[in-house]
Amino acid sequence: MTDTPQRSRPLRVLAAMSGGVDSAVAAARAADAGHDVTGVHLALSANPQSFRTGARGCCTIEDSRDARRAADVIGIPFYVWDLAERFREDVVEDFVAEYEAGRTPNPCLRCNEKIKFAALLDKALALGFDAVCTGHYAQVVTRADGSRELHRASDMAKDQSYVLGVLDERQLAHALFPLGDTLTTKDEIRAEAERRGLAVAKKPDSHDICFIADGDTQGFLANRLGKAEGDIVDESGTVVGSHEGAYGFTIGQRKGLRIGTPAADGKPRYVLDISPVDNTVTVGPAAALDVSALTAVRPRWCGTAPIAPGTYTAQLRAHGGETEVHAALVDGTLEVTFTEPVRGVAPGQAIVLYDGTRVVGSATIATTARAATAASA
Repeated sequence: MTDTPQRSRPLRVLAAMSGGVDSAVAAARAADAGHDVTGVHLALSANPQSFRTGARGCCTIEDSRDARRAADVIGIPFYVWDLAERFREDVVEDFVAEYEAGRTPNPCLRCNEKIKFAALLDKALALGFDAVCTGHYAQVVTRADGSRELHRASDMAKDQSYVLGVLDERQLAHALFPLGDTLTTKDEIRAEAERRGLAVAKKPDSHDICFIADGDTQGFLANRLGKAEGDIVDESGTVVGSHEGAYGFTIGQRKGLRIGTPAADGKPRYVLDISPVDNTVTVGPAAALDVSALTAVRPRWCGTAPIAPGTYTAQLRAHGGETEVHAALVDGTLEVTFTEPVRGVAPGQAIVLYDGTRVVGSATIATTARAATAASA
C-alpha cells in the first residue's frame, strides 16, 4: 500500500484547524512535506458563546484564536470561514429531527460528511486547492490503478476511520490525514507540538457535542421540542413510569429512567424501544437488547459498492469494537446478519463495514431484529 499524494508532488492544501493539537500538528506536517498549506477555521455557530468553551468544544472564539496562533507559528496563511448556516441546517437540525423520530444520530459523523468533506471541500476545490487536510487518525491508500481506499490508522487506539466512513472515493481523492500512519501515543503528539512551539500542545481534547453548551442533551432537546409527557412501559405494556419526552432516551440507556416500580427479578432495566407515534418508551432486561440482524439505509461507499454478499467486520460506535457480519445490498438497502448477537444497537446510528483495515462503507441503521434468546427472555 502507498500513501496518498502528500508523498508525491507538492499540493495546494487547505488545512482545517479546529484549534486543537491534532489539527495543528497535521497542518505542520503537511507544510513540512513541502505542500503549499493554508489554514482555515470553521465558524460553525452564529453565536460562538453558545458552543462549548475552552477544552470542551472545537468551535468557539477561543478555539479560533488558538488555531490562528498555531498557523502563525507554522508560518502559513490563515482564514476563518463562516459555515454556521450550513452547520445549523445539516447537523443541528438533523440531530433534533433524528431524536424527535426516535433515532440516535451521530453529529460528528454528519459533520464530517456534510461540512468538512462536502461544504469545505467543495469550496476548497472551487478556490483551486488540491486537498483538504485534517487531524483525523486514518489513512488514505492509493492503489496501483490510482483509486483511493480509506484504511484504519496505524494505531488502533487512536483510529477514527468510523466517523470518516461516509466519505466517497471522490472525497478520498482530495483528503490528507498526516497523522494516520503515526505509531505514537497522544503524549508524543503533544510533545511534537511542544517542540514546534505550538501553544495548543497541552490543550485538553474536545469531547461530547460541540453545539450543546452545557452538555445537557435532554435539556437541549426539550428546549427545541418542548415537553411531551408519556408512559414508560415494560415488555408486557404495563406502565412502570413516566417521562417528559421520548426524544430524551436512546436504546440501551439505563440511567435516568426514573422508574418507580422495580423489576420482578430485581435487575436493572434498559431502554428497548422508543415510539414517537404514541410517545412511549419500552424498558426491559439487558438480554432483550441483543440484536441478531439489522437493515441500514443511505449507504455510502468508500470506493466501488460491493455487488455480491460478503463477510465483513462491522463497527457500530465511534469507540466500539469490531464484530463479524454477513452483509448484502438488496435494492439499495444494506441487510446485515451478525455472527454473534450484539447488544444495544440503536436506529439512527451508523454501521461501518471493514474488510481487514479497509473501510468498505457505511449506512444508517433503520431497523433491528432481536436475537432469539432475547425474544424469549
